[in-house]
Amino acid sequence: MEIPPASAALKELDIPHRIFRHENPVDSFEQAARERGQRVSQVVRSILFRLSEKEFVMVLIAGSAQVSWKILRKHLGSSRMTMATEDEVFAATGYRVGAVSPFGARNPLRVLVDESVLREDEISIGSGIRNTAIILKSADLRRALKDAEVVSLTEDERRIP
Repeated sequence: MEIPPASAALKELDIPHRIFRHENPVDSFEQAARERGQRVSQVVRSILFRLSEKEFVMVLIAGSAQVSWKILRKHLGSSRMTMATEDEVFAATGYRVGAVSPFGARNPLRVLVDESVLREDEISIGSGIRNTAIILKSADLRRALKDAEVVSLTEDERRIP
């Protein structure tokens, strides 16, 4: 069986993880979490944002949480950005939408990790192959992404006056 690119990259970094292969195509966070024996908040999405023609940033966020564009723009100091198209995602990462991972990407990318990702002890993330995930400890994700910035990119009702 093919070794996912993210797994190969994690092995090079000596980061413990396991590969989970879904038996059927995954259509939702809920399905992914259920089949992996996890809660939705443990499923981490890797979202690519386009800042300019050749500049992208990857945001890791847990479950169904939504990135606040206002907070992201402020953090990056950029008033103009879009979500990357499927073609841009592939060109920048080498991965197809639905399998994107911060590990083993084609090009080095700036990575922002929303603090929601680190609230769970164990998480799952894209592997580079559709319907296949990498399961690892959030502390190991943090160790593997030592240059990533941990930020709060969601609107938190507790912070709103």
